Amino acid sequence: MMQPLDSDLMRSFLAVADSGSVTAAAARLYRTQSAVSLQIKRLEDSLGQPLFERQARGVALTPRGEQLVPYARRVVALLEE
Repeated sequence: MMQPLDSDLMRSFLAVADSGSVTAAAARLYRTQSAVSLQIKRLEDSLGQPLFERQARGVALTPRGEQLVPYARRVVALLEE
């Protein structure tokens, strides 16, 4: 059984997806790079799927990550209402 997803993990996921970089996302979220990396790892572990491909200069969404983006945006928007 899958555990519920943490809204902080969704926000971190979207920040990384939008910026293409864990470091840039961390600056946007006022967190350390290691904290954001850990959140992405927790999210990937809970879903059992990699969401990003690590590259020399940043990250790129995997197909599963691309699928998650619109859902994550909806969840975060609903939480912010």
